[in-house]
Amino acid sequence: MLEGMPPRTTPTVRQERVGIELRKMRNSIGRTTAQAAALLGLDRTKITQIEKGYYPVNSERIRALASDYEESDAEFVHALSRMAEERHRGWWVEYRGSVPAGFLDISEMEFFAQGMHTYQVCHIPGAMQTEEYARAIFQDVYPPLSPRLLEARVENRAQRSAFLMAKGAQPYTAVVHEAALRMRFGGRNAAQRQLEQLLTFSELPHVTLHVLTFEADGFKGAGQGIIYAKGPVPRLDTLQLDAVGGPVFLHEQRQLENYRHILETMTERSLSPVESRDFITVLKKEI
Repeated sequence: MLEGMPPRTTPTVRQERVGIELRKMRNSIGRTTAQAAALLGLDRTKITQIEKGYYPVNSERIRALASDYEESDAEFVHALSRMAEERHRGWWVEYRGSVPAGFLDISEMEFFAQGMHTYQVCHIPGAMQTEEYARAIFQDVYPPLSPRLLEARVENRAQRSAFLMAKGAQPYTAVVHEAALRMRFGGRNAAQRQLEQLLTFSELPHVTLHVLTFEADGFKGAGQGIIYAKGPVPRLDTLQLDAVGGPVFLHEQRQLENYRHILETMTERSLSPVESRDFITVLKKEI
């Protein structure tokens, strides 16, 4: 949406992030919304709407605000300016209205990520799931989904897989717990086909797969699914957590540091990529 058009009614997580970073900068220097508005020649309410992601802001205004807020990280300001200008109508938009908004936000996050690191305990990573595996998961949703909505979620997940597993995609590292590998979503045959696809994806040059076994030295974190998306600069990294009510997105620096530590620790405690493939090959014959 271009400037001058009505404010957005449903900003995406990415649009909200631009506003959040502007608010952080403003608060760090003690500027009021009235002072920021005066700088840009806008009504004060527009600053509030910008900081909530409802009103678009161009790179020129971001740079003006950053200068007034005495932000010294030029690389960060440049990256934030680009983020504000990138209004890409991605493939996920076609699923608007048929899958939860949080699913679209995950797809958008993955599309713009410079690299991905995921840690999954109960499920195979979404981007690595077969359609029948994903369908079995969504069939357990309560209240039950209609056939149309169920298939829309399956298709959306398949599109995520096609994008992230495509040739030339950004680096993708997955740490998958043995528990997730042993769960038989869709039955034994479906589980075996899922493990086979996991092995296939693990051979891709940009994919690194680690298995965290039951025998690993300890377990770190709350056990919920984690997706860590690298931004153009570390300050714009994003963390997504799985939750019953929908995905949760975190971006505070302390939170990011905490989950980076969790991911690094769990990766260190996991089997190597070669050992992980061997483990999955044996497990596929057992289940």
